[in-house]
Amino acid sequence: MGIKDFLKKQFIDVIHWTESSDGILAYRYPMQDFEIHYGAQLTVRESQMAVFVNEGKVADVFPPGRHTLTTQTLPLLTNLQNWDKMFQSPFKSDVYFFSTRLQINQKWGTANPITIRDKEFGAVRMRAFGIYSYKIVEPKAFYTQISGTREMYTVTELEGQLRNTIVASITDLFAESAIPFLDMAANQDELGNRIKEKMEPEFKRIGLALDTLQVQNVSLPDELQKILDQRIGMGLAGDLSRLTQYQTAQSIPIAAANEGGGAGVGAGLGAGLAIGQTMASTMAGSLQGGKPPADPTAEVTSLLEKLHDLMNKGVLSKEEFEAKKAELLKKLM
Repeated sequence: MGIKDFLKKQFIDVIHWTESSDGILAYRYPMQDFEIHYGAQLTVRESQMAVFVNEGKVADVFPPGRHTLTTQTLPLLTNLQNWDKMFQSPFKSDVYFFSTRLQINQKWGTANPITIRDKEFGAVRMRAFGIYSYKIVEPKAFYTQISGTREMYTVTELEGQLRNTIVASITDLFAESAIPFLDMAANQDELGNRIKEKMEPEFKRIGLALDTLQVQNVSLPDELQKILDQRIGMGLAGDLSRLTQYQTAQSIPIAAANEGGGAGVGAGLGAGLAIGQTMASTMAGSLQGGKPPADPTAEVTSLLEKLHDLMNKGVLSKEEFEAKKAELLKKLM
């Protein structure tokens, strides 16, 4: 190299990177037509790491701090270049900075429903979405697996790959564990922890640490959600039928105590039982294909009317009537 070529070269004494905007994961320091002075200062700020790459091979990695670049602080690069211990000439190398800040509020979700086999509903299509956060912890792995020699690599460019990896892991998790859909929907925190645990090795492989992963929603497509609502309604219908029967039984003693003779008892009982029995018959009929069940309350009503009439005529005492009434009502409950 002639004296003119040497004079044309530009030498770097200070190497540092100030992040100009959010969302940058990897940044290549501009080195075209530059060489690094032996003894130059490398400044790595908090939430950063720096990597020296020589002819495509990752050499030395520097944590936060101020570093003087010598053969002692660049042992791997010295070995790659076969420098001796007294090397003090300028040298050429690529320097990459990596942001190790936590990348928060990253969104994941199923672009299309994923099909799972559910224990209760059979094959169903399910959607889910949430947020996660991560950071770079191994810049060498991130460089070799993801960012490479590019001038800059951003969060946005990585987003699609991470989202698809999460969704694929969710599908595998459901297939392996056979978690019922209703359990997933009711235990989203636990589901998020299980997904995070499954994802951590994949993130580690590319130099990342998965900090948090949250499931914000698990749902079925609209047509399947309607079917689920119907099944829930059918389950509630059984409880309503039992409640109606209890309320009907409670209405009988109120009507029987009504002052007004046999006709009054019949009217009071009839009104109370008519309302309750109509509801019970309708509900039970919907559960049994439209066929109403037998009507035991009608028989009790008729018998209570006759007993009340006998009490009014003095054939039965009030105590005898009350005892028989309690016996009959107990059969209905």
